[in-house]
Amino acid sequence: MHVSPGGNYRWLICALLFFATTINYMDRQVLGLLAPDLQKIFRWNEIQYGYIVTAFQTTYALGLLLMGRFMDRVGTRIGYAVSIGIWSLAAMGHALANSVFGFAFARGMLGLGESGNFPAAIKTVTEWFPKKERALATGVFNSGTNVGAIIAPLTVPWVAVHLGWRWAFLFTGFFSATWLVLWLLVYRRPQEHPRLSLGELQYIQSDPVEPTTRIPWMRLLPHRQTWAFALGKFMTDPIWWFYLFWLAKFFASAHGLTLTKLGPPLVVIYLAADIGSIFGGWLSSSLIKQGWSVNRARKTAMLICALCVVPVMLIPYLTGLWPQVALFSLATAAHQGWSANIFTTASDMFPRRAVGSVVGIGGFGGAVGGMCIASFTGFHLQHTHSYSLLFVIAGFAYLSALLIIQLLVPRLEPALIQTGAE
Repeated sequence: MHVSPGGNYRWLICALLFFATTINYMDRQVLGLLAPDLQKIFRWNEIQYGYIVTAFQTTYALGLLLMGRFMDRVGTRIGYAVSIGIWSLAAMGHALANSVFGFAFARGMLGLGESGNFPAAIKTVTEWFPKKERALATGVFNSGTNVGAIIAPLTVPWVAVHLGWRWAFLFTGFFSATWLVLWLLVYRRPQEHPRLSLGELQYIQSDPVEPTTRIPWMRLLPHRQTWAFALGKFMTDPIWWFYLFWLAKFFASAHGLTLTKLGPPLVVIYLAADIGSIFGGWLSSSLIKQGWSVNRARKTAMLICALCVVPVMLIPYLTGLWPQVALFSLATAAHQGWSANIFTTASDMFPRRAVGSVVGIGGFGGAVGGMCIASFTGFHLQHTHSYSLLFVIAGFAYLSALLIIQLLVPRLEPALIQTGAE
């Protein structure tokens, strides 16, 4: 039976997720933007910078294992608040750093706090949206990653030039306090929310009823669906981390762009990524509404995205700034379209009560991949000063990941998990 939406309050919740994700990426983008100047101030070499990035990835990876389970235990209202409180303090804590160790410690705490964002956001989407709208909602909030990456190069260089680099870290840390207050005031679970209409609640809950018994974390690991999601993240998340932490350095070394001139190319790249995130989520959701199976719709969208990344391998053979920006834009747009869909496969294959944990496990895999790419990139650039191999890895990562996902879950079938208490 067709159920009418009966309201749009769920999209206000999605807007809160969008703004949290925007703040998340503003905070983590600051170091990448300031890296060329900070390397000169503190005389870091490429390997030391790689270690600082790896510190973030390490705690982000470990935090995802903890935060995913934490969100499933305490719920997203409290869990999200704790997460953003930690990362806000850590973001501002960078202003106190004066050494490689100091920056690595601040990055580590930032990674721990920020690890709660995606498990909380995906779990919130699962609670507030029916399955047919989840990819679109995920694409909308996930586009905040690109908005944050756009706002940061437009604001951080100005703050750093006029007030000093320490104020750049303090500046981005202030926004999270406002979000935290709004979240605690506005958010409740759908069935507890006083402002949600009965019609919209019925629409949100129009999917078949699922049991609420908690699923032990270790019970998820034997399933190939868990490994399909985790390996997909392990192979593709590092490419996004590479863009986030090395794009400014690449443009500085390849084209001599100073801090104040990095804004336009980065804004174009991340604006394209923003469009890709929403389009990727819309595409699979639209195909499902047209009668396609979830499996066919998700994988078709992911295949299109994977193919659009391949041309990034040509960047070393282009000499002009804007042709390179064009290929980076296509690659980042494709990554975010891919990301909107691979995130949604977690809710396709697992019951709501396990989604936070599964996303945490997958995020752990992605962050471990990020640790590997950060250390490898630092050593590789220190010894070769060439990005060519890195772009080859980026170009093939998504097709390889999709092949593995197809082999493990050819029909994207739900995991058969035994019920029972811990």
